[in-house]
Amino acid sequence: MAQIVAFVDDLFFQAKILETAKHVGVEVRTCTTPEALLSEIAKHSPALVVVDLNARNKPLEAIKQVRAVSSTLPLTCFLSHVQVELAEQARAAGCTDVMPRSKFTQHLATILAHAKSHS
Repeated sequence: MAQIVAFVDDLFFQAKILETAKHVGVEVRTCTTPEALLSEIAKHSPALVVVDLNARNKPLEAIKQVRAVSSTLPLTCFLSHVQVELAEQARAAGCTDVMPRSKFTQHLATILAHAKSHS
């Protein structure tokens, strides 16, 4: 089963991601700190990392730390569509794909299925 790690502290989005993952047939591990994210990546070698750029515990720092250990791991990040500057900071930190929260939600099953097919 494909592994995905999600750096998300919003319980609504955690539940949405986990429920969609169950339907798609992928396993998602959630975490809420950069340290936990790195630990999950080391333990599970995920096919994808998802980052909520509005998480409280330094999501940009988490992205930089992930990039320090892996330059090729796909990172999909989501945020409010009005946060243009934060989107640019995420890209500069190494985020592979940055999208508005609405697009992420709309395409969540496809994003997860794509990770499954590339694991």
